[in-house]
Amino acid sequence: MNPLLTRLQPYPFERLRAITADILPSPAHRAIGLGIGEPRHAAPALIEDALRGNLQALSKYPATAGEPRLREACAAWVQRRYGVTLDAATQVLPVNGSREALFALAQTVIDPTQPGATVVCPNPFYQIYEGAALLAGAQTAFANSDPARNFTADWAQIDAATWSRTQLLYVCSPGNPTGAVMPLEEWRALFELQDRHGFVIASDECYSEIYFRDAPQAPPLGALQAAQALGRGDFKRLVMLTSLSKRSNVPGLRSGFVAGDAALLKQFLLYRTYHGSAMGGVVQAASIAAWNDEAHVLANRELYRAKFAQVTPLLAPVLDVALPDAGFYLWAGTRGRDDIAFMRGLLAQYNVQVLPGSLLARQAHGLNPGSGRIRLALVAGVDECVAAARRIVSYTQSLS
Repeated sequence: MNPLLTRLQPYPFERLRAITADILPSPAHRAIGLGIGEPRHAAPALIEDALRGNLQALSKYPATAGEPRLREACAAWVQRRYGVTLDAATQVLPVNGSREALFALAQTVIDPTQPGATVVCPNPFYQIYEGAALLAGAQTAFANSDPARNFTADWAQIDAATWSRTQLLYVCSPGNPTGAVMPLEEWRALFELQDRHGFVIASDECYSEIYFRDAPQAPPLGALQAAQALGRGDFKRLVMLTSLSKRSNVPGLRSGFVAGDAALLKQFLLYRTYHGSAMGGVVQAASIAAWNDEAHVLANRELYRAKFAQVTPLLAPVLDVALPDAGFYLWAGTRGRDDIAFMRGLLAQYNVQVLPGSLLARQAHGLNPGSGRIRLALVAGVDECVAAARRIVSYTQSLS
């Protein structure tokens, strides 16, 4: 067996099942799950129609690079969304969802023969970053989120010696679970570090299309957009990754794309060709329809805005919570209470499932930045989310 597998830590939801196995949730309340970030809005009809209308593609092997029409649709979306022009043939690569690509990218980028090969991650973080680093033969370093700066990662916590060993930096903006969006000046600082040390930046942007504020703050700034604004239009050692899962409510479609540095994507395509991760033709056809349409994205965003507008004020008197920049999570402070104990009591007494923040982070720089916080995924319908919020209020008041 690959000995690196022993370095992997249990996934947050595995740990959640273990620490709730002894709990009998209140039978007086219908179960409401806010723990898993799985979109539950209806899939757009145009995507379903495209799937049904292209079943003949099942009889053909797909190309790993994807059909030119799909790459062109992705590049056109980047142009509309960010004002960035890409060469669809060399700077765009379809992938089977951002999760798969985030993992595979590390296997392409990391050179484990270099002493102390390091991957830097925000903290809390999407656990795929850590798993990808460890299975690529690297070690990890974490930059904790800073509540005083809207929960953006404090990159200054990473010392010069660690940066010198860094081969890959994962960035998540809008952040999971905090919803924080990185401003241009933060990108400038990271690009200066990249120039000094030569690492690759992978920008995870799968939550970019769910946001709550109107211009000039929105929509969220993207990595390629920031690079272009700072005169770095070649996107050297920079890629962004995005997905249709959240944008278009199709997590089961497993469709996204990677864009940026053409030289890096050429090597990534080589890896993926051997890995056997081509996107099926039926999914490609549905993806073209999705990337070419914005009406369903606008409708989806309005549904989330309605939920957050009702839920956030309900929770604000009992938890430390505010409207995030973007994403569909509330990153709520429990006001000094242990986050795991809070989660267990809420599940037992009111049958509402949330995710303890400490499960999403690692102990780093003397603390776990997720401790004392819970992540609430507002993915269900408005009525269900409001009902869950009211139960959380009742539960929190009972603790007082």
